[in-house]
Amino acid sequence: MSLSTYNKKRNFKKSAEPSGKIKKSVPGLLFVIQRHKASHLHYDFRLELGGVLKSWAVPKGPSLNPGDKRLAMMVEDHPYNYKNFEGVIAEGNYGAGIVEIWDKGSYTDLENSDKTTVEKKLKAALKTGSIKFILHGKKLKGEFALVKIKGRQENAWLLIKHKDEFAVHENYNSEEDTPKNSPINKWLAKNKTEKQQSKKISSSPKTKQVISEISSKKKVKKSISRVKAKNL
Repeated sequence: MSLSTYNKKRNFKKSAEPSGKIKKSVPGLLFVIQRHKASHLHYDFRLELGGVLKSWAVPKGPSLNPGDKRLAMMVEDHPYNYKNFEGVIAEGNYGAGIVEIWDKGSYTDLENSDKTTVEKKLKAALKTGSIKFILHGKKLKGEFALVKIKGRQENAWLLIKHKDEFAVHENYNSEEDTPKNSPINKWLAKNKTEKQQSKKISSSPKTKQVISEISSKKKVKKSISRVKAKNL
């Protein structure tokens, strides 16, 4: 497990993110899902393994419906301390935007083995491209799998919910399972309001008149310039 890629992408003097150090947790293994509003809104799914957080970016977010196969792009390992990170990554930094914790908890293998056994099994499963585990979160519970997509990009996987007592059969949208007053939702609402206000201003009769007058003045100036050019 290495954090060299993570460290290379970040300037910790400018970014609020934790620096990359391998660290092992207390007994048990944890998972965390962070909702991340960067250039695009997505979810970062992270599993503790070998002192780091193995990480996948899930564009549409996780699902509790076994019929949904959510694309999960494997990204660089993140440090263990990233499990608690929430806040703003300043402009100009890698992944600039807002990060908030959407769900977290512990996880184990399907046999509920001890931590050492789970890590050994999952490291081997990671190499074969098929990881199965049980999540004990507030929102995500039960059996899940991460399956590597053959014949596509090397880092393309699928996050799939197994059929169990926690599975749902109706449509599942992780956005609907997110508090309306979350930092990202507040930002999205503010941004939407500002865009609507800007649109109203630009479409108002007075604004249109001003734009028309400016356009007319530009046309007159161009005409005068053409006349002068011909007379030279």
